[in-house]
Amino acid sequence: MKMEVTKAEHSTKSIIEGQAEIRLSSEKVFYNPVQEFNRDLSIAVLSVFIQDFKEERLKKKEKRDSKGEDTSPIVEAPITILEALSATGLRSIRYAKEVQQVDKIIANDLSEQAVQTIKENIEYNGIEHLVETSHDDACMVMYKHKHHQKRFTAIDLDPYGCPAIFLDSAVQSVQDGGLLLVTATDMAILAGNTPETCYYKYGAVSLKAKFCHEMALRILLQSIEHHANRYSRYIEPVLSVSVDFYIRVFVRVRTGAIHCKKTTSKLSMVYHCTGCDNFVLHPLGGFKPNPTEKNPAQTKSFLPTVSVGDHCSNCNQKYHLGGPIWSAPIHNADFVSRLSAHVETHAARFGTARRLLGVLSMVGEELEDVPLYHVLDKLCGRVHVQPMPMMIMRSALLHGGYRVSYSHASRQSLKTDAPAQFVWDAVRAWARAHPVKPDHLQRDPVAAHILTRATAHAVRLEARADADPASRRAGALRFQFNPAPHWGPGSRANVNIGENNCKAIKNQNKNQSKRKRQDTPSSQEDNAAKKSSN
Repeated sequence: MKMEVTKAEHSTKSIIEGQAEIRLSSEKVFYNPVQEFNRDLSIAVLSVFIQDFKEERLKKKEKRDSKGEDTSPIVEAPITILEALSATGLRSIRYAKEVQQVDKIIANDLSEQAVQTIKENIEYNGIEHLVETSHDDACMVMYKHKHHQKRFTAIDLDPYGCPAIFLDSAVQSVQDGGLLLVTATDMAILAGNTPETCYYKYGAVSLKAKFCHEMALRILLQSIEHHANRYSRYIEPVLSVSVDFYIRVFVRVRTGAIHCKKTTSKLSMVYHCTGCDNFVLHPLGGFKPNPTEKNPAQTKSFLPTVSVGDHCSNCNQKYHLGGPIWSAPIHNADFVSRLSAHVETHAARFGTARRLLGVLSMVGEELEDVPLYHVLDKLCGRVHVQPMPMMIMRSALLHGGYRVSYSHASRQSLKTDAPAQFVWDAVRAWARAHPVKPDHLQRDPVAAHILTRATAHAVRLEARADADPASRRAGALRFQFNPAPHWGPGSRANVNIGENNCKAIKNQNKNQSKRKRQDTPSSQEDNAAKKSSN
């Protein structure tokens, strides 16, 4: 991304990103250069998704042809994308120039000034035939397209803050098998600072824990699923990432009431220990075999019984209860593999290609059937023991016959199918080789309780070569340093609803102005007249 400033009557910024160039003459239109990674990733995902979508449509056509059914609606349906909150229009312009086989893109914004900027940038880039502007409320645009013949192939929601208010209209106005791209930047809420706020916005209680960034992804996914289920629709996540100051999920929305009945088996409550940071997941539902002569593979739903006690089995402390969260896989391994190959093939197109490949390599290594993760620094710090090298802990888990991976959301993460008892046994084995100072244990009875418990498993702390993941050996850019000083989500656009209607500006010095009016002679005479009449 390049930025140039040209001096004229009013200063104009020229921004070049990918194959697009936009010009900004107003600070009231929101633009954040740090989000280049977000835009690059979205372009790559859309490129792979559209190929999949067209292949699925051809298979449907062939299937209907074999049955002698009408296939014209399948063939004629155009590939359309809605960017519901466009701001500068940069994302829509890049989609038009860099994503192949797109028939139409609608760039919508509620700010009249933003829409004017988008029109100018569309003309400047010469893509009037592909991109259409819209000046309307994002929800209304989507509600107007909820009829199955008007639905969008993909909808991009990248709001400043919480996307919850847009989800109901989004899940109704995307095609069957279409793609939703959703960003949330209200990480303080999703990461457990205000769980009561998280509940009324997302329908789940967040927890202040070290695994909060992955839990944030899973809270957003369950919220989208909840909205979709109301209309007999359900989601299939293809990629979910927590990067920088936000989370971003890419989900396909499909229709089928019978599949909606499986939602409870994809959601879980989270029991989070207040003492040792351990967590236990309790599913809301499940399915068990119920074979019949006609259908040997038939299953039946059931409600699982609660198997979590009042106190943690590791440290004897009580639990906090959070959720529900999405406990099914948050990525599609095949899609991620093809996405990584696409980025590698077209690396020259993406300014953040190296980081894209690093994040996707970590996502591809994650254990998809293991929700949440431990954090090694937290485990060692809880019992005041010298920090254990990550490769030693990973080796111990592999020696024990368990699987282990990183999470892309945390540098010190341990995602493993090993029980918490084994993880703490490994910490106790490390503590025996690196004794903790006695005064630490005297001041911290919880740490003393953990370290004095009997070890239930034999633990080997010898390093293994396969404990080092391929992404680390290849030197992939897995965790990027802060790209600029004071970086973050940026400031909200000055104009959000109409023009010159900023609440902060309207309320400036309102008390001072009121006092001045009261101090004028005419106001004093009026007040005296009112008192005398009373």
